[in-house]
Amino acid sequence: MANIKFTGVHKSFGANKIIKNFNLLGKEDEFLVLVGPSGCGKSTLLRMIAGLEKIDEGEIFINDQKINELHPSKRQTAMVFQSYALYPHMNVYENMSFGLKIEKRPKEEINTKVMQAAKILKIEELLERKPKQLSGGQRQRVAIGRAITRNPKIFLFDEPLSNLDAALRAEMRVEISKLHNQIKTNMIYVTHDQVEAMTLADRIVILNQGNIEQVGTPEEIYNDPANIFVAQFIGTPKMNVLEINEKNVISESSIKLLGNEIQFDKLKFNKSKHFVGIRPEHLKSNQKTQYSFNPEIELIENLGNEKIIYLKQDEYQLSAKISSNLQISNSIGFDVKDVFVFDQNGKRIQS
Repeated sequence: MANIKFTGVHKSFGANKIIKNFNLLGKEDEFLVLVGPSGCGKSTLLRMIAGLEKIDEGEIFINDQKINELHPSKRQTAMVFQSYALYPHMNVYENMSFGLKIEKRPKEEINTKVMQAAKILKIEELLERKPKQLSGGQRQRVAIGRAITRNPKIFLFDEPLSNLDAALRAEMRVEISKLHNQIKTNMIYVTHDQVEAMTLADRIVILNQGNIEQVGTPEEIYNDPANIFVAQFIGTPKMNVLEINEKNVISESSIKLLGNEIQFDKLKFNKSKHFVGIRPEHLKSNQKTQYSFNPEIELIENLGNEKIIYLKQDEYQLSAKISSNLQISNSIGFDVKDVFVFDQNGKRIQS
Protein backbone atom coordinates (compact mmCIF):
# COMPACT_ATOMS: atom_id res chain seq x y z
CA MET A 1 0.00 0.00 0.00
CA ALA A 2 1.20 3.48 -0.78
CA ASN A 3 0.12 7.08 -0.87
CA ILE A 4 1.48 9.81 -3.07
CA LYS A 5 1.77 13.52 -2.31
CA PHE A 6 2.52 16.48 -4.59
CA THR A 7 3.68 19.70 -2.94
CA GLY A 8 4.03 22.88 -5.02
CA VAL A 9 5.06 21.04 -8.19
CA HIS A 10 5.91 23.16 -11.24
CA LYS A 11 7.03 22.07 -14.70
CA SER A 12 7.88 24.14 -17.76
CA PHE A 13 9.16 23.40 -21.25
CA GLY A 14 11.01 26.55 -22.20
CA ALA A 15 8.67 29.50 -21.70
CA ASN A 16 5.63 27.19 -21.75
CA LYS A 17 4.48 26.53 -18.17
CA ILE A 18 2.77 23.11 -18.18
CA ILE A 19 2.19 22.43 -14.45
CA LYS A 20 1.54 25.32 -12.06
CA ASN A 21 1.80 24.86 -8.29
CA PHE A 22 0.27 21.38 -8.27
CA ASN A 23 -0.75 20.16 -4.79
CA LEU A 24 -2.51 16.84 -4.21
CA LEU A 25 -2.61 13.96 -1.73
CA GLY A 26 -3.45 10.53 -3.16
CA LYS A 27 -4.87 8.01 -0.69
CA GLU A 28 -3.80 4.41 -0.12
CA ASP A 29 -5.21 1.83 -2.59
CA GLU A 30 -6.94 4.64 -4.48
CA PHE A 31 -7.80 4.61 -8.17
CA LEU A 32 -7.02 8.22 -9.06
CA VAL A 33 -7.86 9.47 -12.55
CA LEU A 34 -6.28 12.60 -14.05
CA VAL A 35 -8.54 13.93 -16.77
CA GLY A 36 -8.53 17.02 -18.93
CA PRO A 37 -8.15 18.27 -22.50
CA SER A 38 -5.03 17.61 -24.54
CA GLY A 39 -2.07 19.69 -23.38
CA CYS A 40 -3.33 20.22 -19.81
CA GLY A 41 -0.29 18.49 -18.25
CA LYS A 42 -1.73 15.15 -17.12
CA SER A 43 0.80 12.93 -18.94
CA THR A 44 3.64 15.20 -17.79
CA LEU A 45 2.56 14.62 -14.18
CA LEU A 46 2.64 10.87 -14.74
CA ARG A 47 6.11 11.04 -16.28
CA MET A 48 7.38 13.08 -13.33
CA ILE A 49 6.15 10.39 -10.93
CA ALA A 50 7.89 7.71 -13.00
CA GLY A 51 11.12 9.73 -13.18
CA LEU A 52 10.95 10.24 -16.94
CA GLU A 53 10.69 14.04 -16.56
CA LYS A 54 12.59 16.31 -14.17
CA ILE A 55 10.63 18.39 -11.66
CA ASP A 56 11.40 22.11 -11.93
CA GLU A 57 10.06 23.05 -8.50
CA GLY A 58 8.25 21.33 -5.66
CA GLU A 59 8.35 17.81 -4.26
CA ILE A 60 6.73 14.43 -4.87
CA PHE A 61 6.55 11.87 -2.05
CA ILE A 62 5.64 8.18 -2.11
CA ASN A 63 4.95 6.93 1.42
CA ASP A 64 6.67 10.04 2.81
CA GLN A 65 9.83 9.31 0.81
CA LYS A 66 10.86 12.18 -1.44
CA ILE A 67 11.42 10.80 -4.95
CA ASN A 68 12.52 13.92 -6.87
CA GLU A 69 16.07 12.68 -7.40
CA LEU A 70 15.41 8.96 -7.02
CA HIS A 71 16.33 6.79 -10.03
CA PRO A 72 13.23 5.55 -11.92
CA SER A 73 14.10 1.93 -11.12
CA LYS A 74 14.04 2.71 -7.38
CA ARG A 75 10.64 4.40 -7.27
CA GLN A 76 8.61 1.15 -7.16
CA THR A 77 6.29 2.37 -9.90
CA ALA A 78 5.27 0.60 -13.11
CA MET A 79 3.98 2.43 -16.16
CA VAL A 80 1.62 1.27 -18.90
CA PHE A 81 1.94 3.45 -22.00
CA GLN A 82 -0.49 4.47 -24.72
CA SER A 83 1.68 2.53 -27.19
CA TYR A 84 2.07 -1.00 -25.90
CA ALA A 85 5.90 -0.75 -26.01
CA LEU A 86 6.35 -4.50 -26.40
CA TYR A 87 9.57 -5.97 -27.79
CA PRO A 88 8.55 -7.46 -31.17
CA HIS A 89 11.26 -10.17 -31.18
CA MET A 90 10.22 -11.50 -27.75
CA ASN A 91 7.22 -13.66 -26.99
CA VAL A 92 4.66 -12.73 -24.33
CA TYR A 93 6.47 -14.58 -21.53
CA GLU A 94 9.76 -12.88 -22.38
CA ASN A 95 8.14 -9.45 -22.56
CA MET A 96 6.48 -9.90 -19.18
CA SER A 97 9.63 -11.22 -17.53
CA PHE A 98 12.11 -8.77 -19.06
CA GLY A 99 12.04 -6.21 -16.23
CA LEU A 100 12.58 -8.92 -13.62
CA LYS A 101 15.51 -10.35 -15.59
CA ILE A 102 17.12 -6.90 -15.69
CA GLU A 103 16.77 -6.79 -11.91
CA LYS A 104 18.50 -10.21 -11.81
CA ARG A 105 15.66 -11.91 -9.95
CA PRO A 106 15.83 -15.72 -9.49
CA LYS A 107 14.33 -17.76 -12.34
CA GLU A 108 11.80 -19.42 -10.05
CA GLU A 109 10.57 -16.04 -8.76
CA ILE A 110 10.34 -14.70 -12.33
CA ASN A 111 8.31 -17.71 -13.48
CA THR A 112 5.97 -17.50 -10.48
CA LYS A 113 5.27 -13.79 -11.00
CA VAL A 114 4.74 -14.11 -14.76
CA MET A 115 2.34 -17.03 -14.33
CA GLN A 116 0.42 -15.23 -11.59
CA ALA A 117 0.05 -12.11 -13.77
CA ALA A 118 -0.97 -14.22 -16.78
CA LYS A 119 -3.64 -15.95 -14.71
CA ILE A 120 -5.03 -12.65 -13.41
CA LEU A 121 -5.26 -11.29 -16.98
CA LYS A 122 -6.42 -14.60 -18.54
CA ILE A 123 -3.56 -14.74 -21.06
CA GLU A 124 -1.93 -18.04 -20.05
CA GLU A 125 -2.50 -19.48 -23.53
CA LEU A 126 -0.74 -16.51 -25.18
CA LEU A 127 2.65 -16.82 -23.47
CA GLU A 128 4.43 -18.33 -26.48
CA ARG A 129 3.07 -15.83 -29.01
CA LYS A 130 4.89 -12.82 -30.43
CA PRO A 131 3.23 -9.36 -30.23
CA LYS A 132 2.40 -9.39 -33.97
CA GLN A 133 0.22 -12.47 -33.36
CA LEU A 134 -1.92 -10.64 -30.79
CA SER A 135 -4.94 -8.35 -31.05
CA GLY A 136 -4.84 -4.83 -29.65
CA GLY A 137 -6.64 -5.87 -26.48
CA GLN A 138 -4.30 -8.83 -25.96
CA ARG A 139 -1.25 -6.59 -26.40
CA GLN A 140 -2.61 -4.19 -23.81
CA ARG A 141 -3.13 -7.08 -21.39
CA VAL A 142 0.51 -8.10 -21.91
CA ALA A 143 1.68 -4.54 -21.23
CA ILE A 144 -0.39 -4.50 -18.01
CA GLY A 145 0.96 -7.96 -17.12
CA ARG A 146 4.50 -6.71 -17.49
CA ALA A 147 3.67 -3.98 -14.98
CA ILE A 148 2.04 -6.45 -12.56
CA THR A 149 5.14 -8.65 -12.42
CA ARG A 150 7.11 -5.71 -11.02
CA ASN A 151 4.81 -5.74 -7.95
CA PRO A 152 4.89 -1.91 -7.82
CA LYS A 153 3.52 0.32 -5.10
CA ILE A 154 1.90 2.53 -7.74
CA PHE A 155 0.63 1.68 -11.24
CA LEU A 156 0.78 4.51 -13.78
CA PHE A 157 -1.51 4.31 -16.82
CA ASP A 158 -0.97 6.82 -19.64
CA GLU A 159 -4.10 6.69 -21.86
CA PRO A 160 -3.74 2.90 -22.24
CA LEU A 161 -7.02 2.34 -24.09
CA SER A 162 -6.90 5.13 -26.67
CA ASN A 163 -5.69 2.81 -29.45
CA LEU A 164 -8.57 0.34 -29.00
CA ASP A 165 -11.99 0.38 -30.65
CA ALA A 166 -15.05 1.42 -28.64
CA ALA A 167 -16.23 -2.10 -27.74
CA LEU A 168 -12.76 -3.21 -26.64
CA ARG A 169 -12.27 -0.02 -24.62
CA ALA A 170 -15.43 -0.81 -22.68
CA GLU A 171 -14.25 -4.38 -22.07
CA MET A 172 -10.78 -3.27 -20.94
CA ARG A 173 -12.26 -0.65 -18.59
CA VAL A 174 -14.03 -3.46 -16.77
CA GLU A 175 -10.85 -5.57 -16.70
CA ILE A 176 -8.75 -2.72 -15.27
CA SER A 177 -11.39 -2.02 -12.62
CA LYS A 178 -11.47 -5.72 -11.66
CA LEU A 179 -7.67 -5.73 -11.55
CA HIS A 180 -7.65 -2.83 -9.09
CA ASN A 181 -10.17 -4.58 -6.86
CA GLN A 182 -8.11 -7.77 -6.98
CA ILE A 183 -4.58 -6.52 -6.32
CA LYS A 184 -5.48 -3.51 -4.12
CA THR A 185 -2.64 -1.28 -5.33
CA ASN A 186 -2.64 2.46 -6.03
CA MET A 187 -3.39 3.29 -9.63
CA ILE A 188 -2.99 6.69 -11.27
CA TYR A 189 -4.70 6.77 -14.63
CA VAL A 190 -4.45 9.50 -17.26
CA THR A 191 -7.16 9.98 -19.87
CA HIS A 192 -9.03 12.65 -21.81
CA ASP A 193 -12.07 10.34 -21.99
CA GLN A 194 -14.64 11.38 -19.40
CA VAL A 195 -16.40 7.97 -19.61
CA GLU A 196 -13.19 6.24 -18.51
CA ALA A 197 -12.79 8.78 -15.72
CA MET A 198 -16.34 8.38 -14.42
CA THR A 199 -16.41 4.57 -14.58
CA LEU A 200 -12.94 3.81 -13.21
CA ALA A 201 -12.13 6.46 -10.61
CA ASP A 202 -12.42 6.50 -6.86
CA ARG A 203 -11.55 10.19 -7.26
CA ILE A 204 -11.16 12.36 -10.33
CA VAL A 205 -8.71 15.24 -10.74
CA ILE A 206 -9.85 17.60 -13.48
CA LEU A 207 -6.97 19.58 -14.99
CA ASN A 208 -7.03 22.63 -17.21
CA GLN A 209 -3.87 24.38 -18.45
CA GLY A 210 -1.77 22.90 -15.64
CA ASN A 211 -4.20 23.85 -12.86
CA ILE A 212 -6.55 21.69 -10.81
CA GLU A 213 -10.12 22.75 -11.48
CA GLN A 214 -11.68 20.25 -9.07
CA VAL A 215 -10.95 17.01 -7.17
CA GLY A 216 -13.77 14.69 -6.11
CA THR A 217 -15.60 11.43 -6.54
CA PRO A 218 -17.41 10.89 -9.87
CA GLU A 219 -20.70 11.69 -8.11
CA GLU A 220 -19.32 14.94 -6.65
CA ILE A 221 -17.88 16.03 -9.97
CA TYR A 222 -21.14 15.36 -11.81
CA ASN A 223 -23.59 16.68 -9.20
CA ASP A 224 -21.53 19.48 -7.69
CA PRO A 225 -19.21 20.96 -10.36
CA ALA A 226 -17.05 23.83 -9.14
CA ASN A 227 -17.30 25.86 -12.33
CA ILE A 228 -18.47 25.92 -15.94
CA PHE A 229 -15.34 24.17 -17.21
CA VAL A 230 -15.94 21.14 -14.97
CA ALA A 231 -19.69 21.18 -15.58
CA GLN A 232 -19.25 21.07 -19.35
CA PHE A 233 -16.28 18.69 -19.37
CA ILE A 234 -18.19 15.94 -17.55
CA GLY A 235 -21.40 14.75 -19.20
CA THR A 236 -22.36 13.83 -22.77
CA PRO A 237 -23.67 15.88 -24.48
CA LYS A 238 -22.10 18.69 -22.48
CA MET A 239 -24.18 20.85 -20.15
CA ASN A 240 -26.25 23.61 -21.75
CA VAL A 241 -24.88 26.92 -20.46
CA LEU A 242 -26.97 30.02 -21.09
CA GLU A 243 -25.87 33.59 -20.48
CA ILE A 244 -28.11 35.71 -18.26
CA ASN A 245 -27.77 39.48 -18.61
CA GLU A 246 -29.10 42.27 -16.43
CA LYS A 247 -32.32 42.44 -18.48
CA ASN A 248 -33.10 38.83 -17.49
CA VAL A 249 -32.82 39.51 -13.74
CA ILE A 250 -36.32 40.12 -12.35
CA SER A 251 -35.39 40.30 -8.66
CA GLU A 252 -32.65 39.16 -6.29
CA SER A 253 -34.01 35.61 -6.34
CA SER A 254 -35.69 35.28 -9.75
CA ILE A 255 -34.71 35.44 -13.40
CA LYS A 256 -36.39 35.21 -16.77
CA LEU A 257 -35.20 32.07 -18.57
CA LEU A 258 -36.58 30.30 -21.65
CA GLY A 259 -39.87 32.19 -21.39
CA ASN A 260 -40.32 31.41 -17.67
CA GLU A 261 -39.86 33.33 -14.46
CA ILE A 262 -37.60 31.02 -12.43
CA GLN A 263 -37.68 31.41 -8.65
CA PHE A 264 -34.65 30.33 -6.57
CA ASP A 265 -34.29 29.83 -2.82
CA LYS A 266 -31.32 31.29 -0.92
CA LEU A 267 -29.83 32.99 -3.95
CA LYS A 268 -29.26 36.65 -4.68
CA PHE A 269 -28.68 37.83 -8.23
CA ASN A 270 -26.86 41.11 -8.63
CA LYS A 271 -26.74 43.24 -11.74
CA SER A 272 -23.65 41.54 -13.18
CA LYS A 273 -23.69 38.83 -15.84
CA HIS A 274 -24.53 35.26 -14.77
CA PHE A 275 -24.68 31.88 -16.46
CA VAL A 276 -27.28 29.17 -16.02
CA GLY A 277 -26.60 25.50 -16.72
CA ILE A 278 -29.00 22.62 -17.42
CA ARG A 279 -27.77 19.16 -18.32
CA PRO A 280 -29.33 17.65 -21.49
CA GLU A 281 -30.66 14.69 -19.47
CA HIS A 282 -32.56 17.10 -17.21
CA LEU A 283 -34.59 18.52 -20.09
CA LYS A 284 -37.77 16.44 -20.28
CA SER A 285 -40.25 15.75 -23.06
CA ASN A 286 -43.89 14.88 -22.30
CA GLN A 287 -43.27 14.76 -18.55
CA LYS A 288 -44.64 16.86 -15.72
CA THR A 289 -42.14 19.58 -14.71
CA GLN A 290 -42.16 22.95 -12.95
CA TYR A 291 -41.34 24.93 -16.08
CA SER A 292 -41.64 24.34 -19.80
CA PHE A 293 -40.92 26.05 -23.13
CA ASN A 294 -41.65 25.39 -26.79
CA PRO A 295 -38.42 25.40 -28.78
CA GLU A 296 -37.78 24.76 -32.44
CA ILE A 297 -36.46 21.22 -32.97
CA GLU A 298 -33.52 21.44 -35.38
CA LEU A 299 -32.20 17.86 -35.34
CA ILE A 300 -32.81 14.48 -33.69
CA GLU A 301 -30.03 11.91 -33.30
CA ASN A 302 -31.28 8.38 -32.65
CA LEU A 303 -28.76 6.43 -30.53
CA GLY A 304 -30.93 3.38 -29.97
CA ASN A 305 -31.80 3.52 -26.28
CA GLU A 306 -31.87 7.31 -26.26
CA LYS A 307 -32.25 10.30 -28.52
CA ILE A 308 -30.33 13.58 -28.60
CA ILE A 309 -32.56 16.51 -29.59
CA TYR A 310 -30.98 19.77 -30.76
CA LEU A 311 -33.17 22.74 -29.92
CA LYS A 312 -33.33 26.47 -30.58
CA GLN A 313 -35.13 28.85 -28.25
CA ASP A 314 -34.74 32.60 -28.80
CA GLU A 315 -30.97 33.21 -29.01
CA TYR A 316 -30.10 29.95 -27.23
CA GLN A 317 -28.95 26.64 -28.72
CA LEU A 318 -29.63 23.65 -26.46
CA SER A 319 -29.52 19.87 -26.51
CA ALA A 320 -31.77 17.40 -24.68
CA LYS A 321 -31.23 13.70 -24.03
CA ILE A 322 -34.35 11.58 -23.65
CA SER A 323 -35.18 7.90 -23.62
CA SER A 324 -36.22 6.42 -26.95
CA ASN A 325 -39.31 5.05 -25.19
CA LEU A 326 -40.66 8.58 -24.70
CA GLN A 327 -42.62 10.50 -27.28
CA ILE A 328 -40.92 13.70 -28.47
CA SER A 329 -43.07 16.81 -28.33
CA ASN A 330 -42.51 20.51 -28.89
CA SER A 331 -42.94 21.08 -25.17
CA ILE A 332 -39.68 20.70 -23.23
CA GLY A 333 -39.67 20.95 -19.43
CA PHE A 334 -37.26 21.24 -16.51
CA ASP A 335 -37.23 21.61 -12.72
CA VAL A 336 -35.48 24.33 -10.76
CA LYS A 337 -33.59 21.71 -8.70
CA ASP A 338 -31.72 20.75 -11.90
CA VAL A 339 -30.60 24.30 -12.70
CA PHE A 340 -27.00 25.33 -11.98
CA VAL A 341 -26.11 28.99 -11.55
CA PHE A 342 -22.62 30.39 -12.18
CA ASP A 343 -21.24 33.87 -11.61
CA GLN A 344 -19.69 36.07 -14.30
CA ASN A 345 -16.31 34.31 -13.85
CA GLY A 346 -17.82 30.87 -14.35
CA LYS A 347 -17.71 29.82 -10.67
CA ARG A 348 -20.77 27.94 -9.48
CA ILE A 349 -22.92 29.69 -6.88
CA GLN A 350 -25.90 27.31 -6.73
CA SER A 351 -27.35 24.11 -8.11
